[in-house]
Amino acid sequence: MDLMRQRRNLLKTAALGLGTLAFPAVQAFAKKSPARKLKIGHTCITWGTFPRPGDDATLEPALKDISAEGFWSFETFPEVLDNWDKRGLLAPMISKYKVPLRSGYITGNLIDPSKRKDEIARITALSKVVQKFNGTFVVLAPNSVKRDSYNFQEHRADIISALNDYAAAVTDLGLGTGLHQHTGTCIESRDEVYAVMDSVNTKNLKFAPDVGQLQKGGADAAKVVKDYLPLVKHMHLKDYKGWEWYSGYCPIGMGTVDIPTILDMMDSVGLINDVMVELDPSPDGPMTPLQTVQTTKAYLEKLGYKFRS
Repeated sequence: MDLMRQRRNLLKTAALGLGTLAFPAVQAFAKKSPARKLKIGHTCITWGTFPRPGDDATLEPALKDISAEGFWSFETFPEVLDNWDKRGLLAPMISKYKVPLRSGYITGNLIDPSKRKDEIARITALSKVVQKFNGTFVVLAPNSVKRDSYNFQEHRADIISALNDYAAAVTDLGLGTGLHQHTGTCIESRDEVYAVMDSVNTKNLKFAPDVGQLQKGGADAAKVVKDYLPLVKHMHLKDYKGWEWYSGYCPIGMGTVDIPTILDMMDSVGLINDVMVELDPSPDGPMTPLQTVQTTKAYLEKLGYKFRS
């Protein structure tokens, strides 16, 4: 535990050092925001793009809207990319909409060591799909668990070991990777995130938080980002409102996540191309996917962010 505290203190010191050298201290962000450098992208799940039969057909509508609204890049599941690629349709579609792939989202089993070897092979193969289409980052997500009966401490050692193995496999390919905590999985709460990030090999595994998921899981998302700022190399920018649509999430600026402070931090560390807006799908929601994208874009423009014309 003392080693964990020391490691976290080093991270905080590094964050303050960066602030002193290159940007206003975190506490001063509200007074003066840094220059807007982020080229914000968008993930595709808002359109229902998942690696399930039929769901990957929504990839083209997603790219069409993401491109039309001027977002700089996209993220999706490598399984979806692979399916389109095997039919010879992916490269022409990316070229048509002129929005590049930035990252791929991969879920790995972290708690069952008997599956480790097969998982390393699967994650490596999927990462190569991301790499084939010029993606640069793999988002590593934990497997789902029954949270009401789940005991994190019983699985902690396996989780850390698995993440170290998976991250090494990804970085060996020359790609970046980071932990993406998620509600309903084996890494959900603030304490679980801290326990993992204080223990993994951060030479390979960075932090790729979903700030909406952090907020939904009971954490102060901005505080978690601040505490691990030197390790944050990718982000799902998501807002949380707790209403009946979009799994409780909402377009950026409508919820409880401190979006301006988080974006100020991301701008200040130069995370230029690795912030991806995300909103869970909601077929009966009050807005179409395109309308949610337009709502989010309008909010981000008010904060000074630019989009492709």
